[in-house]
Amino acid sequence: MERSSASSRTGPTRRALLSASAATAVAAPLAAGTTAHAASSAAAPLRRREPDPALRALMRRIDPDRLRATVQRLTEFGTRHTLSSQTDPNRGIGAATDWVIAQMDAIAAMSNSAMTVQRQSFIQPVSSRIPVPTKITNCIATLKGTAAPERFYVVTGHLDSRVTDVLDFTSDAPGADDDASGVAVVLELARLFATRQFPGTVVFAAVAGEEQGLYGSAFMAQQMKAAGADVQGMFSNDIVGASQAWDGTPPNPHSLRLFVEGIPTAATASQISLMQSVGGENDGATHQLARFVAESAPRELTGVDIRVIWRRDRYLRGSDHLSFQQQGYPAARFTEPRENFDHEHQNTQVVDGVQFGDLIEFVDFDYLARVARVNAAALWSLATAPATPKGVQIHTTPPGTLSGTNLTTLSWTANPEADLAGYEVVLRETTSADWTSAIEVGDVTAVTLDISKDNVQFGIRAVDRAGHRSPVGFPQVAA
Repeated sequence: MERSSASSRTGPTRRALLSASAATAVAAPLAAGTTAHAASSAAAPLRRREPDPALRALMRRIDPDRLRATVQRLTEFGTRHTLSSQTDPNRGIGAATDWVIAQMDAIAAMSNSAMTVQRQSFIQPVSSRIPVPTKITNCIATLKGTAAPERFYVVTGHLDSRVTDVLDFTSDAPGADDDASGVAVVLELARLFATRQFPGTVVFAAVAGEEQGLYGSAFMAQQMKAAGADVQGMFSNDIVGASQAWDGTPPNPHSLRLFVEGIPTAATASQISLMQSVGGENDGATHQLARFVAESAPRELTGVDIRVIWRRDRYLRGSDHLSFQQQGYPAARFTEPRENFDHEHQNTQVVDGVQFGDLIEFVDFDYLARVARVNAAALWSLATAPATPKGVQIHTTPPGTLSGTNLTTLSWTANPEADLAGYEVVLRETTSADWTSAIEVGDVTAVTLDISKDNVQFGIRAVDRAGHRSPVGFPQVAA
């Protein structure tokens, strides 16, 4: 859910905003290399925009029974271990892959050729968890964007499963929660998105080789990077089906954790130093993605409170979002509120007198449907909104000045969208976790504000004519 455009406000608050004409007057001298003029401005409190009616309608179609059927079918392959059979028609990772591809093909057939399906295979060399060269296959459905197809948003679950011994590829490893639940979310989202159009491209993937070392997602992310794909958001859904941990704590069916990194994984030492110098440790692209998700998918829309955790992942754990972070893409991991470490990967376990492993009994399908709603709201909002502004800079010594100034000059690269209405400067106190206010600046690429850059954090977001707002671009210090 996005905040409402300030253009709809009237009275003193609206008059206090920086007008488009004033912003334009500032932009021209900056580009010419002369002194930028300061425009007195005041920020208006951020307000949320009501979600699109079409999004609400889509979320009502998320089907817990369909999610259950997907998880059930995936457990029936016995094991989906990466090293299990690739040729057995009924058991193993090969049969499971064929089934997922068939589901994606059927979904793509409803898309009027907008969605394509790819079986992305490669040979993984020998490693600590790969004793022989092994074919790994990702199942990928891509819904091409209509206006900005070069802009990508990716959602994944991992298809493979395991038992306690990571090299045991013969024992049953049903993997209902880890991670048939994530694959079920991906397939349900693909089904619902396939008949719709979005400016940006949305990619739905069931990746493999996760339990052996994130190999499938690493290959996928590397291929996208090599192709120059502009991935502006990626979500891994890994262990998202259980609302309780069976460890004595009460169930929590309305909470979902979202793990995001701190200092970007792919950042260089100089980039880290630069980020820390402006107090931007909490302002990398992944943190802006997390703020956008929390805004776009509130509890009143999804039935879930998103608990954002500013940590790459759980201790001693990692999921497929890390592969995308390593390529410099903003990526995050959804996972259930409290993990059951006792049943995870176990062949058998006794719970309330019943002996079972990671079977379907662990999965709460009403909860899983809420997780799907969070993903749907986030992906819909991202793919519908303008792109995150690029090249955002804060100028410590604007042209024509000899030293620092109490004014704040920001500049950025123009967005390519044809329906762009303009931009907003967003602000917050340095101690605030999220953006709290905004200033409309019009369709410009630079602005100078009479606000001291030393006291607050600034960001830029793009706004289209329908009022959709992009994630925030955080400024780097201009050279």
